[in-house]
Amino acid sequence: MLTSSKFVTGRPGTGNQTLRVSRKDVLADGVVKLRLEEPSGGRLSHWTPGAHIDLVLPTVDGGPLVRQYSLCGDRWDATAYEVAVLREPNSQGGSRYIHDDLAIGDLLSVGGPRNNFTLAPAKRYEFIAGGIGITPIITMIASAEAMGIDWHLLYGGRSRHSMAFLEELGQYGERVKICPQDETGLLDLAFLNESTEGAKVYCCGPEPLLNAVESATPRWPDGYVRFERFVPAAQPPPVRSEPFTVELSHSRKSVTVGTDETILEAMATAGVPVLSSCSQGICGTCEVAVLDGVPDHRDSLLTDAERARGDRMFVCVSRSITERLVLDL
Repeated sequence: MLTSSKFVTGRPGTGNQTLRVSRKDVLADGVVKLRLEEPSGGRLSHWTPGAHIDLVLPTVDGGPLVRQYSLCGDRWDATAYEVAVLREPNSQGGSRYIHDDLAIGDLLSVGGPRNNFTLAPAKRYEFIAGGIGITPIITMIASAEAMGIDWHLLYGGRSRHSMAFLEELGQYGERVKICPQDETGLLDLAFLNESTEGAKVYCCGPEPLLNAVESATPRWPDGYVRFERFVPAAQPPPVRSEPFTVELSHSRKSVTVGTDETILEAMATAGVPVLSSCSQGICGTCEVAVLDGVPDHRDSLLTDAERARGDRMFVCVSRSITERLVLDL
């Protein structure tokens, strides 16, 4: 548990600033929103729609637990970050601590912001959110509205009581379709069967929703349907099961990556730590440029086109197809 100062620090590199909880509001059943401010009143780094921050939270044994939460406040407000947190029934301690123990005035170590779910230019946006997946989408809607770009939101959840931001979304009228499952059943995705010229799809929510949207959009161009996941996507077995060598161009070190370890783990053992957070290939913290060799991408972030370029990878999960990789480290 926390000490009397109510401040948690993380492993090196995970938390780069200390922020104070200035508000904690209930948004819906099982959802609270935190407002985090710099204790001395200083300005915070700018962020863009789709960005997230890392919160360093305590665990039962007192060690740090790093969790990523999408920013959902006003991105032009440089005095605070706001995140909405769902109480997870199978929480490992993060959401449970935030809901039950975190109090106004407490200090948290915070990393970021970073953005792996950027809002690319389009003539129209089709936003699809499931449950707490509304958090990055709500900022994208505000941005599209400010730019005068046409958009539509399809928003599902277990029930109206569990769905956050309903009052805020009410101002947009018919452009928002609210579909609580206990009233309307599963989301109707038939409108996605054919791509719309100039439109892009942004979807965030539980894995069944993401899989359904992916199945409904095979005719959409690559990169025009973007997802943000809560958990890693299922991956096939590694292309290469044998050990391989990673060469670090700046430090001129060579590191052997074994069959049962990640590049991140091998580099840490060799004394070359890389900034990381989720260790699941979903947050983007450990992104590294690839100078030579062919990576075996096993993340849940890159599009097919980005994977084909092979010029970057996430070393917490991805491996190598070739015997040798050269990284910009």
